[in-house]
Amino acid sequence: MSAREPLTMVGWRELVHLPDLGLHGVPAKIDSGARTSSLHGTVIEEFERDGERFVRFAVDFADSKVRQVCEAVHVDVRGITSSNGEKQRRYVIKTPLKIGTKTFRAEISLADRTEMKFPMLIGRSSLRRRFAVDSGYSWLQTPELKTTRGHKP
Repeated sequence: MSAREPLTMVGWRELVHLPDLGLHGVPAKIDSGARTSSLHGTVIEEFERDGERFVRFAVDFADSKVRQVCEAVHVDVRGITSSNGEKQRRYVIKTPLKIGTKTFRAEISLADRTEMKFPMLIGRSSLRRRFAVDSGYSWLQTPELKTTRGHKP
């Protein structure tokens, strides 16, 4: 049996990076109850490049009125149960995700998160064997924003 690498601690919210999509400092809610990570994205089109399926989508950041158009390898279209229990068909992409100093490939569904407080949700598939969650803290992997119980120390 090999020694396990210690888990990195994250708070209930963190800033994350999706470097291949050109998205940096994306506010994300950490949700161990959700299986799949989710990003606010509106699918514009599917296309093929060099025999691989891709999807082009727009990520809107309402607070800053910025729209980023991204492209990623399209892994699948899956039925995913939303937070209100409704089953939705969503595109799933696979792309590098960076939280703190850890970068790994993650499956992320594209969903309309307009009504949600965070444009991204990090689910347990991305957390597993990498991170432990301390729900009493925020921004543990973003020291300049680190807070206790949602308030600055």
